[in-house]
Amino acid sequence: MEKLKKSKNLAETITKIIHNKKGSNIVLLDLRKISSMVDYFIIVTATSNVHAKAIVDDISIKLKKKGIEKWHIEGYSFGHWILLDYVDVVVHIFLAEERLYYNLESLWGDAPTVKIDEDNNES
Repeated sequence: MEKLKKSKNLAETITKIIHNKKGSNIVLLDLRKISSMVDYFIIVTATSNVHAKAIVDDISIKLKKKGIEKWHIEGYSFGHWILLDYVDVVVHIFLAEERLYYNLESLWGDAPTVKIDEDNNES
């Protein structure tokens, strides 16, 4: 039970950081009932590779201050799709074209989804 609470709190913290860094179309996928590998995916669109890197940097810095270290990162140098892995929570930061192309929301269509709108309200 504690692990699930921690992963949910981590996912919520990350979505707030992303929102404050002006990430758009933030989606939280709850994978707890359909995957044994990860509890949550967070998917977000960045406006440019510089913006994507800024989101990653802000997440990394703010979580590190809380004693939470990322396990793995991929795609940072290119910046079109950056994967930030916190084991129980995986963040996918896309540029719009890549997000449409890979369409992770459809691949994980069975997962309960929470969309975070531009006013930081869940819908």
